[in-house]
Amino acid sequence: MHMTPLEQAESPQEELPESLSSVIEGMQARMGKSADIIYRFISLGPLSAVIIFIEGLSEPRELIQAIHEDANLFHEMDDFHPQTCLKLLQERTLTLGKVGEICNYTEAENEILSGNTILFIEGSRVALSAGTEALKQRAVEDAVSQSVVRGPREGFTESLRENTALIRRRIHNPKLRIEERRLGEQTQTNIAVMYIEDNADPVVLQELRSRLDKARLDSVLESNYIEEVIQDKHYSPFPTVYNTERPDVTASALLEGRIAILTEGTPFVLVVPALLVQFFQSSEDYYQRSDFASLVRLLRYFCFAVALLTPSFYIAITTFHQEMIPTTLLISLIGQREGIPFPAFLEAFIMEITFEVLREAGIRLPKSIGQSVSIVGTLVIGQAAVDAGLVSAAMVIVVSITAIANFALPAFNVGISVRMLRFVLMAIAASFGLYGMIIAMIMLGLHLCSLDSVGVPYMTSLAPMRWQSQKDTFIRVSRRGMKKYFGRN
Repeated sequence: MHMTPLEQAESPQEELPESLSSVIEGMQARMGKSADIIYRFISLGPLSAVIIFIEGLSEPRELIQAIHEDANLFHEMDDFHPQTCLKLLQERTLTLGKVGEICNYTEAENEILSGNTILFIEGSRVALSAGTEALKQRAVEDAVSQSVVRGPREGFTESLRENTALIRRRIHNPKLRIEERRLGEQTQTNIAVMYIEDNADPVVLQELRSRLDKARLDSVLESNYIEEVIQDKHYSPFPTVYNTERPDVTASALLEGRIAILTEGTPFVLVVPALLVQFFQSSEDYYQRSDFASLVRLLRYFCFAVALLTPSFYIAITTFHQEMIPTTLLISLIGQREGIPFPAFLEAFIMEITFEVLREAGIRLPKSIGQSVSIVGTLVIGQAAVDAGLVSAAMVIVVSITAIANFALPAFNVGISVRMLRFVLMAIAASFGLYGMIIAMIMLGLHLCSLDSVGVPYMTSLAPMRWQSQKDTFIRVSRRGMKKYFGRN
């Protein structure tokens, strides 16, 4: 039974017809008559052909030029069969980039939308796809979210192929594997799964593939779309997938046996499995002396505790446990709080919310005025609130120390987790004092021990304790004492 071009186009795996006019009608039925989809007719000797590409996504100038340069070759052919022309094009003419054969409308559509150019020949059910992507990408620049004093300056870009090349420049290992696939029913976004064979755990790799296969996404515009569908628990404040925009960090993770997921259109790469201790490590730890790196890393753990517990601890001791405060300090705090109309919890809550608003305003405003507004706003509002008798000076100091400690964490998403948990702990401290805080911290520890990252325990190297792993957990020992330990020992 003969099918119309529209019916052929609606059948996702329908083979391409031999008639050039039917092919064009079928492609127009699938992709519409959009102004940026170009249909250009060319001659291959006595045979007619058409190339289809999207203006702006593709640059087929070199392809067309190569065909014109070989025009005499086609005229001198004795056999004008379409398959002979296809073979000649593949072997002699189209030598500038990737060339492949396509046999149905779905493949043709995907190739065109990816920036490639499709060449159809009258009388052939097979078409050729030539790599002619012409997107202008952002140049490789400094990594903005993970800056370092010493170390590489390069950061990922929005180009998937550029990002894979940045990693290959660092890992000259023939066992480095790249598996590409598409996600998103509407966007058909290209993603790449990178790992080093024999380093990556086969069980973790298979689990990741399974989760990606089961992902049902309408669109993928950023790597977080993928992060949310592959993470183990969806209602935990702690991230179980690590993200980075630094090629050196990604390369280091691959060498440790982890797996990277790169997404077209974003400079942020996902790394799994992610462990809690990984979020306290910075790439600069490995570019400085081990003693200095260990000191700074211990300082980060201290800052994590300060950012999480300081406001709730202050609320607990000033509300329920005044006997724990030295007499001189207690008299000073009482004097500061004289005339303050709010309890300690509400006072801290107002100041924390005010600081969060100023932080968000500083991020959204243009760079030229964003930092000025956040700094000046914090100073002016804090001083005005103290002068007006709405908050105490001690509370301003507590909130300021908490905010500064939060900024010392190298992973931005862990800082967000601390900000959310801080409000919960403040409410518990205002209701139950230090006893409530102790119970809350025990529950938090149990929650952390229950988390997994693609099947790997989130607290690996701490619970259960692995002594070999402690060489790069709280401190970093020298190079001579370090050994590869992730998932092996």
